[in-house]
Amino acid sequence: MGFWLAKERTAQQTNFIQRFDPRFWTVNFPRPMMASVVTTAPDALRVDAVFYNSDDLAGLIWDSEDTLDHPLLAYETSHDYARLSLNFRWRSSGIMPLDQVNGPTLTIEGRDATGNPKAWYVRLWNYATGTPTDAYIKLEFSSLDGGFLLPGEADPVHPEDIDRLFISIIPPDYDGTATRYPTPQIGWVEMSAIAADGAGAVLEIGDIMVPENGLSMATGYDDSFNQTPERLLRSVRALGYRGAINHYVGMSHYFRLETNGAGLYVSLSAPQSGEEFAAINQPCTAWHRDFVTRAEAMDFTVIFSLSYELFDAHCWNNWKQRAENGDPALTGWVPPSTLLSPARQPAMRYLQAVARAFTATARDAGAAIQFQVGEPWWWVMPDDGRICLYDPAAKAAFGDALVSIPDIRGPKTAAQKAMLDQAGEMLAQSTADLVTAVKDEALGAPVKTFLLAYLPTILDEAAPEAKRANLPVGWASPAFDILQLEDYDWVIAGDQSATQRGIDLATERLGYPMAQQQYFSGFVLTADGSFIWANIVDAVAAAQARGTPDIFIWALPQVARDGFTYFQEQEDDMNAFDDVQFPIAIGRGATVSPRFSTDVVTTLSGHEKRNSDWADARLEFDAGPGVRSEEELRTLISFFRARRGAAKAFRFADPYDHSSNNMVETPTPTDQSIGIGNGEQTRFQLAKSYGEEEGERQQRLITRPVSSSILVAINGALASNWSLGAFGQITFDSPPPPDAKIEAGFLFDVPVRFAEDRLDVSASTFLAGDILEVRLIEVRETP
Repeated sequence: MGFWLAKERTAQQTNFIQRFDPRFWTVNFPRPMMASVVTTAPDALRVDAVFYNSDDLAGLIWDSEDTLDHPLLAYETSHDYARLSLNFRWRSSGIMPLDQVNGPTLTIEGRDATGNPKAWYVRLWNYATGTPTDAYIKLEFSSLDGGFLLPGEADPVHPEDIDRLFISIIPPDYDGTATRYPTPQIGWVEMSAIAADGAGAVLEIGDIMVPENGLSMATGYDDSFNQTPERLLRSVRALGYRGAINHYVGMSHYFRLETNGAGLYVSLSAPQSGEEFAAINQPCTAWHRDFVTRAEAMDFTVIFSLSYELFDAHCWNNWKQRAENGDPALTGWVPPSTLLSPARQPAMRYLQAVARAFTATARDAGAAIQFQVGEPWWWVMPDDGRICLYDPAAKAAFGDALVSIPDIRGPKTAAQKAMLDQAGEMLAQSTADLVTAVKDEALGAPVKTFLLAYLPTILDEAAPEAKRANLPVGWASPAFDILQLEDYDWVIAGDQSATQRGIDLATERLGYPMAQQQYFSGFVLTADGSFIWANIVDAVAAAQARGTPDIFIWALPQVARDGFTYFQEQEDDMNAFDDVQFPIAIGRGATVSPRFSTDVVTTLSGHEKRNSDWADARLEFDAGPGVRSEEELRTLISFFRARRGAAKAFRFADPYDHSSNNMVETPTPTDQSIGIGNGEQTRFQLAKSYGEEEGERQQRLITRPVSSSILVAINGALASNWSLGAFGQITFDSPPPPDAKIEAGFLFDVPVRFAEDRLDVSASTFLAGDILEVRLIEVRETP
C-alpha cells in the first residue's frame, strides 16, 4: 500500500465545469440558526433555513478559490470576473423578499483597482425581472453597481480581483435587534437555470479516479453541513473509497431548538408547518435525505452514527453527566460539548427520537438501514480522572450502591467496582433501548446495528477498572451486529502494540469475532500533524493483517485538507520481495556503485546550477566478479530462476557497507541516533547517517536489518522492551520518556533486484576466464 499527501495537481486528469456549478456553492451562518444547501438539478440548488432570532443571517457563497475539495479534485482558482455574467431564477418563501430594504443582497469581497481590499453590496432587486419572490436575475460583472438606489448611489464593482460572492438570506421581519422569535421561522430559497456566460464562464476541475483502495470513508455532519451532499460524495468516490460511509450526524447542527428563558435548548415539541421531525431541524432533514438518496444511487451504504455528545450551550442542565462535585462533563472542544446521562430518561428518549428521525429518512429513501451507537460512555475528566457518575438521576439509580470514586485511575475497592459494574449496566441498557427504537422505526425493514468504542480511554492501563463502566459486558455479542473499534491516540503515537492489546482485550471481553469487527484509523486534527498519515497507513496495514473486514479512514474533511491519497501498490504484494539472502560467497566479490541523480545546468556566464533529485544514493552492484567456479555459477542460475529474473527483490549484503558502526565493524548500542522520545511515540525507524557536520549529514533509512544483530539504547542504557516491526521499525512496549535519546546498532542488508530479466552465460567464455556481468539494483522501500 502507499499514500501521497497531494498539495496540487500536476499531470493528473482534469475536466471542465461551468463557473457557478450548483454543487460547489456553500452556506454559512452564525449560531444558533441553521441552513443547508442541496443540488436539485444540474443547474439548480435549494437552501433551507431556520431562524431563531430577528438578526439571524445566512449566506449562500461562491468562493473564487476552492479550499474545501481535495487538491486533486478542486476547481481552478479564478479571481477575474470581467466580461462574465451570472444568470438565474430566484424563488423564495419565508425569507425577506427581494424588494425590501434588507432584501437579498450580493456582497462581493475582493480588491479595488488599486489593490486595496473592498466589499461591494449589490441589491439583487436592482437586477431582477419578476416578483419579489419569483424573479429572473442577470448580473454582468463588468457593469455591476453596488448601492441601494441606482444610479444615484452607484458604487461600480471592480470585477478583476474578486475573492467571494455572498448572497444574504434573512427572516422576513429582520431588524438587527436579536429579538427571540416565539417559534422558529422556516424559510427556503431556490436558484435554478443557473448559467454563466462570457469570459471565464468555464473552469478547469480535477477529474481523477483513484482505483478502489479497499477502504471505506467516515464523514461528520458538523464538519460538512455547509457543503452539498453531491460534492462530498463525488470526493469519496473519486478518491477510491467504496462500501459503507460511516456518517456521524454530529452534536452541534442537527437539532431543533426551543426557547426557555434566555436560552435555546434541544426540543421535542411538535413540528410546525414546514418541518418533518420533532428532534431534528428541517435544513438537516433536507440535507440528509439528499445525502442518503445520492449515496444509495452510487452503491454506497450510509451508517448513521449517533453519540451521547451534545453541544453544551443547548443541552438541558439536568441531562448532563456530572462529576462528584457537580461539575458538568465537558469535552475539550471550543465551544464545548457535554455528555448525556444514560440514567436520565428524558435525555435518552431524546436520543431515541433523533435516531428514529434519521432511521425514517433512510427508510423512506428506500436505503439500507444501518445505525451506529457512537462512543457511548460515562465521561472521565481528562485532567484528574474524575468519572461523571453523579448527576441526580444517576445517583438516584445507584441507590445504596452509591460510593465516592474521586479518581477512576488506580485500584478500586469492592464497593467501587460494584458501582462501576452498575454504571455499565445502565449504559448497556440505554444503548439497547436506542437500538430497539431504531428497529421499531424501521417498520419491519432489515436493520444492521453497530457499536463504536474508543479504546484508549475505556482501556486506559492507568484505569484498569474503567472498562466495567465503559465497556460493559452487556454489549457482548450478539447485542450488536458489528463491533467498531477506534484508537487514534495510539495511532498518533505509532503505538501498534497498544492497539493490539486493546483489540485483544475488547475481543475477549465482548466476544465479537474478527469477521464482526470494523476498524477506524485516524485522525489528523490539524494540518501541522500531517506526519500522522504515515501512522494511519501503518495502522490500516496492521488491521488488514488481523483480517479486519472493513476499515474506515476518519475523516473526509482531514483527507481533503491534507490531500491524503491512499492507493494499493502492486509492490505491496509480499511476493514482490523474497526475504532471502543473495548467495553470500558470490556477493562478497561484488563491486558497488553508489549513484545520485543531479541536474546540472551551465548558465551563459559559465556558472553551474546543480539540483539534487534524490535525497539518498541508489546503489548498483555487479555480482559477476564473485562467480569463480562452475558450482557458484549453477548456484547463481538457480537463484536467478527462483526470483523470476527482475520480478522479485531480495536481500544483498553490501561487502563494503553493512554495519551501523563505521561501515563493517561490530555494532554497538549507541552507533546511530534514531530519535528523541516525547512521552507518546513508541515507534522509531532504523537509520544510518553519513557525514560529520550536522548540516551535511545524509540519512539512509534501513529497511532490511539483520534482526539478530540489533541493539537498542535509551539514554545510553541497553533496552530490551522493544520489538522489530516491518521495514526496520523499532516499537517499544511503552513510550520512551520525553527528551530521551534513542540509539541503535545493527547489521543490515540492501533490498535489491536483478537489473535484467535475462542472464547471459557462455560456458566456453566463462571457463576461459571472462568475468560474468550480474547487475543488481537497489529497490526503494517506504516504511
